[in-house]
Amino acid sequence: MSDTYDVVIIGGGPGGYNCAIRCGQLGLKTAIIDKRGVLGGTCLNVGCIPSKALLHASELFAAAKNDFEGLGIKTGGVEVDLPQMMSQKEDAVKGLTQGIEFLMKKNKVDYVKGFGRIKDKGVVEVDGEDGKQKTLNAKNIVIATGSEPSTLPNIEIDEKRVVTNTGAIALKEIPEKLIVIGAGIIGLELGSVWSRLGADVTVVEYLDRVMPGADDEIAKEAQRVFKKQGLEFRLGQKVTGVERMDDKVKLFMEPAKGGDEETLEANAIIVAVGRRPYTEGLGLEAVGGKTDKRGVIETTDHFKVADGVWAIGDCIHGPMLAHKAEDDGAAVAELIAGKAGHVDYDMVPSVVYTNPEIAWVGKTEAQLKEAGIEYKKGKFPFQANSRARTNHETTGFVKILADAKTDRILGAHMMGVGVGEMIHEVCVAMEFGAASEDLARTCHAHPTMSEAVRQAAMGVEGWTMQM
Repeated sequence: MSDTYDVVIIGGGPGGYNCAIRCGQLGLKTAIIDKRGVLGGTCLNVGCIPSKALLHASELFAAAKNDFEGLGIKTGGVEVDLPQMMSQKEDAVKGLTQGIEFLMKKNKVDYVKGFGRIKDKGVVEVDGEDGKQKTLNAKNIVIATGSEPSTLPNIEIDEKRVVTNTGAIALKEIPEKLIVIGAGIIGLELGSVWSRLGADVTVVEYLDRVMPGADDEIAKEAQRVFKKQGLEFRLGQKVTGVERMDDKVKLFMEPAKGGDEETLEANAIIVAVGRRPYTEGLGLEAVGGKTDKRGVIETTDHFKVADGVWAIGDCIHGPMLAHKAEDDGAAVAELIAGKAGHVDYDMVPSVVYTNPEIAWVGKTEAQLKEAGIEYKKGKFPFQANSRARTNHETTGFVKILADAKTDRILGAHMMGVGVGEMIHEVCVAMEFGAASEDLARTCHAHPTMSEAVRQAAMGVEGWTMQM
């Protein structure tokens, strides 16, 4: 097979398939290559989507078990049907992957199953799923190969008892004891799922805090809440090894700052120590492309690797988030089509889909202090929000940070039920360069949880009205 395209995209995750859709909309002849056999990448197949299906199901189980009677609802006993929970998760994934294939056809994008690599300038070679080799000629090549789980050098992953996110969403039984290595977003989400379903969860983290990158105040409150929910935290611990036994695993650790070794036993271990770009074997050297020591592809400010070669998503610098990759993909498609394309990574929100959710966008207080930027802040607790009180969902708060001189919003940090949705009104405000007063004077429906955002914005200038 030999064909010529305006754009050939290597990788069918959120960055790749959204780039393909936008290319199709712009009239560019496009092909997308993916080795998995189904589109959607890590996010849709073994990451964002299936984990959210389990988070949602486990939250409903916990609510039915612990909260319903207080609301006047008698359940008559609630049990976990793990096979059915896993089945409905797979149904969601299958439906969405089929939807992406439909979008490829709708936008006249050719979908090639196999492993793609750059053979030369304008030439992509594909080891097809059918065992045949194909050659695609392209005016532009977009690398959208994403990332894979990072591991520790002294731990062997088997995806059965010692697992990454892939194995953690497919455990065959609820472990009596579970160890999560890493207190970042993935570790906290997956640890929360299995804790709610009945596992005794211990989170081991090298740093002395949870959620590196989050606002300090949010991180401290989150740790307190998760501990109350049953998660145990062992912070400041260096994992030195893992030993497999008959039906258990033993973890060895020592204080990160030095000290005596200690062991923990569990039925399973989730390794959630971050992700690394998937860039090996792509043939970057054929076009003069380079990666840094972490495997991140070096690009210009406008995603360019070399003449006619672009890279987006997790395999380049910037936050490793599906929605960031989507924006990268759309921007690159527009650049190829001769339009303007740009993504401001300071405006990319982060969400932790625990219960309650955690969300933020823009700068943290620590970052503003380090940069020497004078700022003001407003903070409003959900305890004082009427809808939160009515729903018995009062955990958490909203914090707005604004420039002390101009009042321009510099960041927002939230913890509470539904804040993964609420964060976007601040994103929109920041995109338009809004001041905290703009949010504070925007009418919000009452009673709603989002009124907390308005009240926090009022607090920047000291006129919070509902507290």
